[in-house]
Amino acid sequence: MQRRHFLKLSGLSTAALFFTRSYGAPGLGRQLLHFPSRVDVLTNDGWIPLSGSKERWTFQQLTVDLAHAGEALSVRIHAPGIPIRQLSLRWDMRFSPASQYLGDQWERSYGDLAWKNPDPTTKAPWYLLVFDGRQTHAFGIKTGARSICCWQVDPQQLQLVLDMHSGGEGVLLGDRVLHAADILTTQSTPGETPFRTDARFCKMLCERPRLPLKPVYGINDWYFAYGNNSRELILESTRSMTDLETDTGNRPFSVIDDGWQGADFSRSNAKFGDMSTVAQQIKRLGMRPGLWTRPLLANATDRPANLLPLRKGESTSSGERYIDPTIPENLHRIGDIIRGYHRWGFEMVKHDYTTYDLFGRWGFQMKDDLTAAGWHFYDRSKTNAEIILGLYQTIREAAGPLYLIGCNTMSHLSAAIFELNRIGDDTSGKEWARTLKMGVNTLGFRLPQHNAFYAVDGDCVGLTTAIPWEKNKQWMQLLAESGAPLFISAEQAATGTQQREFIRTCFTQAARVQPLAEPLDWLSNPTPAKWRLNDRVMEFNW
Repeated sequence: MQRRHFLKLSGLSTAALFFTRSYGAPGLGRQLLHFPSRVDVLTNDGWIPLSGSKERWTFQQLTVDLAHAGEALSVRIHAPGIPIRQLSLRWDMRFSPASQYLGDQWERSYGDLAWKNPDPTTKAPWYLLVFDGRQTHAFGIKTGARSICCWQVDPQQLQLVLDMHSGGEGVLLGDRVLHAADILTTQSTPGETPFRTDARFCKMLCERPRLPLKPVYGINDWYFAYGNNSRELILESTRSMTDLETDTGNRPFSVIDDGWQGADFSRSNAKFGDMSTVAQQIKRLGMRPGLWTRPLLANATDRPANLLPLRKGESTSSGERYIDPTIPENLHRIGDIIRGYHRWGFEMVKHDYTTYDLFGRWGFQMKDDLTAAGWHFYDRSKTNAEIILGLYQTIREAAGPLYLIGCNTMSHLSAAIFELNRIGDDTSGKEWARTLKMGVNTLGFRLPQHNAFYAVDGDCVGLTTAIPWEKNKQWMQLLAESGAPLFISAEQAATGTQQREFIRTCFTQAARVQPLAEPLDWLSNPTPAKWRLNDRVMEFNW
């Protein structure tokens, strides 16, 4: 009681007791973590507490080593002969009861990001921000980790869980030591808003992002065609938008979405014909060609041994099956297909569905577990995070100079590999409420990742007759002035003189480097309406 009374009187945050010391340049708010007070491991036999303290924790032949390495606290595990499911690190710690909490999401967000009150059942994937009304504390994992990590807070403790499943079973590491994660922390500097702390922290978490050379913008056919596309439709859409671009030194992209493929994603269907010709025609019209693909979808000729097993509860009604990326033959095929897109002349590839195809669940369904129990990949010696990274790196190496957009990809594992990442679920060309939920929410809460992890793609403006222009106009302006990519999916019937002139203005803005937009009411509004755009305050009527 005396200690708490002292802290209250002195104005210190209890979180300050969580750290060993400050370090680095003055005023940067960087700190070094204490070692945890408790470490547990989840095996086939349930949760087991480890013995030890500080740098080393053990159980039988299993060891967990913790070490301060520069700014980070690194976590390494050696578990010969023991299937490891999860590792839990706990710190004794209390935050102010009035504190608000913000986490990230596993892959895309689903209109569900917001500052929330403490809830010990809620998982904060990858990183966690805590704002007590005066100061922001941030706890996170460096991008590219070999485990899939989340934070949880209860009244007495902060917990970090490192998931090391392989499929739905424990990983068999053999005799190798797994460098599971590197933990970083920071706190806000004087006068720094929670948003700016978030943006600075994201840059700490990813040391070398792979970014587009110039701002990315352009068009996509999905939200007016919804897969019912063709060569003629793509060229007509591209032709109708080309005269709206004003920066010939940074031309927009024309991305062909789902619907072009034939029996698999290595060939086109009769509606498109030769894809090399399509790519060249888009270039002659003044745009840069892009293409959508789904790397893990199996085709009718795949051998059953090359497929992922059916997961418990997985529907077979669609007839879809997925190839196992731990089988070298499958990775080789994926690489060949991606290289083919480069040979065709495309300059951007949007690859989709890999998280769902790997685990049989969308991000919002990954509440207790990432996937169903009782199955594993062909290679059970790698964690799910390592398998995902291997797939992403295969796509990256095969793509060469192509820009890559990850969609339905694990966010923290996409950083520094893909130039762009779709940060939220689909917006809409049919209902405004979906765009507001999936678009405005995700942009407001994941903009701090822009140019820190990758260029954040908040998805398209579905410019159709089904959605009021006064709503879409605001969404287009926010994207165009956010500093992040702008993509427009425009139905011809909804694109009159007024819309075309506004698109021209937005293309001009999106083609140049701009300051990062900041949501000013995000602490209380999950679909922020008040924004700082290009150093002026704008209020939207969503």
